[in-house]
Amino acid sequence: MILYFLRHANAGQRLANPRKDEKRALDKDGIEQCGIVGRALTALDVQVDTIVSSPLKRAAQTASLVGNELSYEGKLQLEDALRPGATYADFRRMLEKYSHQEAVMVVGHNPNLSEFLARTISEPGCEAGMDLKKGAVAKVDIGRSSGVLQWCLTPKVLRALYTAAATESSRPNTSRK
Repeated sequence: MILYFLRHANAGQRLANPRKDEKRALDKDGIEQCGIVGRALTALDVQVDTIVSSPLKRAAQTASLVGNELSYEGKLQLEDALRPGATYADFRRMLEKYSHQEAVMVVGHNPNLSEFLARTISEPGCEAGMDLKKGAVAKVDIGRSSGVLQWCLTPKVLRALYTAAATESSRPNTSRK
């Protein structure tokens, strides 16, 4: 299975009331960031069978907007195992539900999403550290017991990829036969 880890895009400042914070939407920068992330992933020919998101508004919005850019036509799956505070055991159980899929994108929050990524690519008993920035994406090839990190792209790199792809596609074809 290929597993894409996507941290939600910018959503402004955290709110003190946890119930209100769960409903915090992406800000203008976050919405723009989702378009860039989605178009950069499209330029990398990323295709997913399923997108699974935390039920919190900012994560679900990120999943939906990036999914639109990827031409994802499936239903967005919301899972509590991607909420802030979820455990790695919750995450592993959730992955079992989607194990029949070839490529799955999970969208969530830090610190647990970075922890899940690190533990997925580490040998049991080892500790790896990862820090996914808002809007960052990592691609992991999952085996039976662990995963191999294929790439991890920061928002800055994704923006550069998107810009390069847009520039390339707008150039006239000057090759001669």
